[in-house]
Amino acid sequence: MNLSTFEQILIAGALMVVLMLVLWLVQLRTKDAGIVDAGWAGGLGLTAIFYAVTTPEAGWRQIILAVAAGTWSFRLAGYLLFNRVLRGEEDGRYQTLRRNWGARAPFYLLLFFEFQAGLVVLFSIPYLVVARNTIPALGWTDVVGVIILLGAVWGEVTADRQLARFRSNPSNRGKTCRVGLWNFSRHPNYFFEWLHWWGYVFLAIGSSWWWIALLGPGIMLLFLFKITGIPATEKQALASRGEDYRRYQRETSAFIPWPPKKEAR
Repeated sequence: MNLSTFEQILIAGALMVVLMLVLWLVQLRTKDAGIVDAGWAGGLGLTAIFYAVTTPEAGWRQIILAVAAGTWSFRLAGYLLFNRVLRGEEDGRYQTLRRNWGARAPFYLLLFFEFQAGLVVLFSIPYLVVARNTIPALGWTDVVGVIILLGAVWGEVTADRQLARFRSNPSNRGKTCRVGLWNFSRHPNYFFEWLHWWGYVFLAIGSSWWWIALLGPGIMLLFLFKITGIPATEKQALASRGEDYRRYQRETSAFIPWPPKKEAR
């Protein structure tokens, strides 16, 4: 099936609207809106595969896109689903939203879920640029892109496992994880998530519109620092861990992994 760029975006958008509607209906029953995060991650993988298989003259680069984006997104979606949504307690961020929205929470959550559908399409644009890069031969930029993607997936998997192992120990309840990558960054999972978008920039090089792929790391950085990422996460951490997390903020890099500072005690 060969579709035009406009048709690909239109169909991807429609699929995400339906997916988020279904997930909204699920959360009406489960009372856990955190499923939207897993849906967002999984939706990106679905759009990448969809773009790859519906692009004319698809080749190795499109296969790399489908495998890389699918692996990254489905792993993240699975992690969010099994380690957050199915653990039995709604994420504190969504509990706060429910309290603030009161009786209108179901309607506002529907809008929020569908807004996430729009974000999936927006973030999928770098995938589309890569899919439309139909230069037959793979070059050094493609190799660099694959290396970045592999390194980013390794970093995210490692950070998630280290945090999960820390949280599984009851004696660590109320404490801040400073194990492994978390000793060098307060948000190593976010850092490697941002880094992975640079892989698609390199895979897009050679296309006339390669620079549009810069939307991925650019928009992700904006969201992580100003909208839904670091601010919300740290607000919740300060509320639950207080002075221990404040000390962590003073000693540890917020984003880029870096040797920690040690305060005099």
